[in-house]
This record gives sequence, structure tokens and C-alpha cells, in this order.
Amino acid sequence: MATSVQGAAGGQAGGRPATAGRLWIAIAAVLVQLALGAVYAWSVFNGPLQAEFGWSKSQVVLPFEVAIGVIFIGTLVGGRIQDRRGPRPVALAGVVLYSVGIMLASLVASSDQLWLLVLTYGVMGGLGLGLAYITPIAMLAKWFPDKRGLITGIAVGGFGFGAVITGPVAKHLLAGTSHKPGVFLPLGIAYLVAGLVGASMFRNPPAGYAVPGWEPAVTGRNVATTDVYDLGGALRTPQWWMLTAILTLNTLTGIAFISQASDAAQDLTGITAGAAATFVGVMGLFNGAGRIGWAALSDGIGRMRAFLGMLLVQGVAFLILPHVAFGIFAILAALIYLSYGGGFGTMPATAADFFGTPNAGAIYGAMIVAWSIGGVVGPLIAARLYESSGGYTLPFTVLGIVALVSAALPLVTRPPGARQAASIDLRDSADVEARRA
Repeated sequence: MATSVQGAAGGQAGGRPATAGRLWIAIAAVLVQLALGAVYAWSVFNGPLQAEFGWSKSQVVLPFEVAIGVIFIGTLVGGRIQDRRGPRPVALAGVVLYSVGIMLASLVASSDQLWLLVLTYGVMGGLGLGLAYITPIAMLAKWFPDKRGLITGIAVGGFGFGAVITGPVAKHLLAGTSHKPGVFLPLGIAYLVAGLVGASMFRNPPAGYAVPGWEPAVTGRNVATTDVYDLGGALRTPQWWMLTAILTLNTLTGIAFISQASDAAQDLTGITAGAAATFVGVMGLFNGAGRIGWAALSDGIGRMRAFLGMLLVQGVAFLILPHVAFGIFAILAALIYLSYGGGFGTMPATAADFFGTPNAGAIYGAMIVAWSIGGVVGPLIAARLYESSGGYTLPFTVLGIVALVSAALPLVTRPPGARQAASIDLRDSADVEARRA
């Protein structure tokens, strides 16, 4: 269902600027996302858990796969609740569930308790992560309509950087104990404290909020809709499905490489395992930077141009990757990480532009199914193609082709009701409007 609304007047509230305090809310959002993003440091636990319990590689990654697989359930439920009740209670509940799940994972004591690790870290942690992840994104889109791409990019950029911080800390803790699951207890406590501090500051802007001196664009590359869609109304538009497909394909190709980055670097360029571990850690920085950089760039060049760029960059990089020395390999890998992160940084603002901000939590929360699909299918494709060919040339070539073919989607995706040609016009919108007049 879509209803038409016009931008509300705002400016002053109690003698203070309407935007007073929104920077602190953004900082609080980043703090929560840093705690949540620690999930991307799971690979640090693979070897120690295998050594202690004798689990296979497929067994030891199961808790992480389950966590990623159930995230979209948390984002879907949390998005709908936060649109009705506000972001704070949802974020607080998500942080508690996520952190307690990780703390309970410290109870695992034997090889036959993999189910407990899956239940605590995977199911509880993943559901809590989804609940808490969606709330700052939807909230900040309402506080920063003037910088929608940049601010949502910064918010999810915190998630990308979470593993960069957690990885070294977890390695240090693991080195100091013979009972490896025990490190989940102090880590969970740290996530709980950081998450509660940040989430306690969450709130939506007041009724009638507007940024003083800023007017929504009526022409240009990112024209926000004046209609407000609820989740059901958004799902009935082809645009929701097209945006979800774009995010799914961008995620699929990027995470397929992330799942093989260390092994591929060693296999194709001959670097050592230690150098490959350092390489993967550095690449995490580009994951976070891409969420901010591409999202900010999309404010200027347009959301669909940004997604077109991400998919084209990945496509070309994948095709070249199997045939270069380590220096070029690292540059191409960084571009893939940047583009992978960029999808998560740019899509929240895109969804808000297309469907409005009042129900952005539920609408974008449902889109996170793309993360779960891409996170399962991408690594599976890469692994199967590697096993069938005995090398990375075939999987990377296939992923490159998938990315290039997927670039057609941003070319034909338009906001609901937009009467524009079914292709991206690379000329300025002003020129287009002048010719139409």
C-alpha cells in the first residue's frame, strides 16, 4: 500500500536546531554495528576449534553459516516492529539476544556439542544480529535525508570494520587458553556493553522533522518518492524484487571471493599462509570502506549508477584475477571487497528513495534475504567449481560473467511510477528535462 505525503516543515524545536543531536545518534549506531560486525571474524575460530574438538572444515563453519542464514528473519521481524515501536527497544532486544547467544557458546565443552554452538552462536546470535542490524539503518535514513547514502554507508561501514577490531583480540584470547570456546564469554560481554550503550541512544526524529535549509530534490539522480509504501505495497512492486535481486547478485559474487580469498591468494600467487592471513585482514578494511565510499558516491552519481559500477568492477576484476602476480591480485581483491561492501552501504538509501522512510525498517529488512541467499549460494558455487576444475580459473571466470550479466539490472531499474527510459541516461538530468520540455 502506498500513500502520498509531502515533506513536513521543520527547523526549530524548543529553540534548538531540528538536527541537534543527530551526530551523536550516528556515532551510537556505529558503536552498535562494530559489535555486530564481529561475526565476520569467525574464521579466526576455525583452526582452534578444529584442533580442540576434531571437527571437519564443514562442521566448524556451520555456526557461522547458520548465523548468516537466519539474519534475514531478525531483520524482517525487527524492521516491522521498529517501524511501529521505534528503534530503541528492538535494538536493545537484538543486542541482548546476540550477546547472550555468544556468551552461552562458551559452554561448549566436547566434540558432540556442535549442536550447542549452532544453537547459541548460530541461531540466537544470528537472530539477535538481524534485529539490531536493521534498526540503525532505518533510523538514520530518517535523521539524515540530506545525506542518506553517506550516513547509511557509515552505519553499515561500522559493521564491516567490526571484524578488523575483533580478529586480533580474539586471536590473543585464543592463544592464552586451552579451552577455546571460553573466549566467547569475554567477547560476548564486550559486545553487550558496547551494544547497550549505543542502542540506548536510539530514537526516531520527532514528528514534522526536517533539516533546516534543505529541500528534497524534485529532479536529479536520487529523487526520493513522495509516496509511503508499507511492506505489502512494496512487495507488490517489481522494483522491490529487482532491488533485492541486485543486492543478492552483488553479495553472491563478493562473498564467494571472500570465502576463498586466503586459499586463492596462496594457490594463484604462491604467497605463504601467514602472508595470506595478513592479506585477508587488510582486505577487511576495504569491506568497511566500500560501504561508506560507494554509498557516499551514490549521493552524487545516483544509486543505480553506483550499483552498475560495483557489478562492472567485480566482473572485470574476477576475469583478470587468475592471471596476475600478487601485487595486482591484491589490488583487484580490494576492488571486489570495496564493491561487496558497497552493496550493503548503498541499498538502504536506495530502498528509502524508492519506498519512503516511514516503513524503511520492514522493507529493507525483508531485502536482507539477499544476504542469506548470496551468503550460502556464492561460496557453494565457488567451492563446487574449484573441486570440479582443480583450480580457481573456472570459478573466478564464472563469477566474473555473473557479475557482468547482472549489471543489466541497474540499467532497467527505476523507482515506482517513474516515467523514464528503461536504461540509465548518462547525461545530466537537467539536459533530459530540457529536451522533454
